[in-house]
Amino acid sequence: MGKIIALANQKGGVGKTTTTINLAASLATLEKNVLVVDADPQANASSGLGVDIKQVDCSLYECIIDHADVRDAIYTTDIDGLDIIPSHIDLVGAEIEMLNLDNREKVIKNLLDPIRADYDYILIDCSPSLGLITVNSLTAADSVIIPVQCEYFALEGISKLLNTIKIIKNKLNTRLEIEGFLLTMYDSRLRLANQIYDEVKRHFQELVFKTVIQRNVKLSESPSHGLPVILYDADSTGSKNHLALAKEIINKNSKDEGQQ
Repeated sequence: MGKIIALANQKGGVGKTTTTINLAASLATLEKNVLVVDADPQANASSGLGVDIKQVDCSLYECIIDHADVRDAIYTTDIDGLDIIPSHIDLVGAEIEMLNLDNREKVIKNLLDPIRADYDYILIDCSPSLGLITVNSLTAADSVIIPVQCEYFALEGISKLLNTIKIIKNKLNTRLEIEGFLLTMYDSRLRLANQIYDEVKRHFQELVFKTVIQRNVKLSESPSHGLPVILYDADSTGSKNHLALAKEIINKNSKDEGQQ
């Protein structure tokens, strides 16, 4: 049964989409079957994995609003074992259209349940907000990765996100756990980056991933080519960081399964 992991942080520009694309590609490279669900109306995960949004007939929006078959919305990518359900700018209005739906917080969960067994990991790229689509994503997920940028206001807003996660865990999805806090855009030469690393570690201890995503030019360039960094430059720091993260997640989950 596939594990569903949402990547969420209502603060924009923390590396959520970059992490989603490159973690998914790394997991697929490690021979896992992976599905990315692009739940952000900006559709950056879709274009970053080479999907031409203009050519998409069926996206997450059609599945949510028109009850399209979710299998019709699954597109393959250039990496074996990596599929994507793309997003669309129309998703911006979907939150208002969803207000009249029964069980409106569980629409994405109900979409993903029938295809869950087809994948080892399903990664949901959430939009930088705590709106209804993000609530849906967290209700569908088993766990959440919280990317934290190594910048001055890094911890601002995290308490709000943690509060939302707590409410969802209490009311909608009792199995929701925090997979980990992931430090992104890390530059070891900057004292501030090291201070933030220490602060996040002190606050969240074991919940912080050992892997840190460093600042890397290739990582920034690769989405404009519609490629994950592992295809754009496999030897780059960005590629190595995400492979290490994928291995850390696989190891952690195999240990958790062993303990059950």
